[in-house]
Amino acid sequence: MTTPPGDGTSGGGAPGEEVPIASNDDVVRVRQLVRAAAAAAGLSLVDQTKIVTAASELARNTYAHGGGGTMRVVQATGARGGRGVRIVFTDEGPGIADVEQALGEGWTSGAGLGLGLSGARRLSDEFDLRSEPGKGTTVTVAKWSR
Repeated sequence: MTTPPGDGTSGGGAPGEEVPIASNDDVVRVRQLVRAAAAAAGLSLVDQTKIVTAASELARNTYAHGGGGTMRVVQATGARGGRGVRIVFTDEGPGIADVEQALGEGWTSGAGLGLGLSGARRLSDEFDLRSEPGKGTTVTVAKWSR
């Protein structure tokens, strides 16, 4: 398990602040907050890009498929002592009936390419998706310094 070390995000938002995702502008803000937190945690530029890309996909899914929701990003320390970021996306949308299918490469519920969830999982060091039809979805991802 991880523990937040203290200074959380930088560049807009208090540590662990719950950020609303209700528009495309909010998706952009999520990317900015995650990039700032990843840089402050000491992630390499490559790992910053990976976690920002994952966060962007998850924020877009929260907005487009969950009807909006929230994101929280914190700096954290992993089980092996590495620094990084942990990000939680939550919505109260329709949920995902078949999580395994949704995580499959190329599966889409709409007009997308079907790379959002599977891509976010591939780009993250930790990925957890919990969903219940009619009750919403929570996705937690983490990226650790190498």
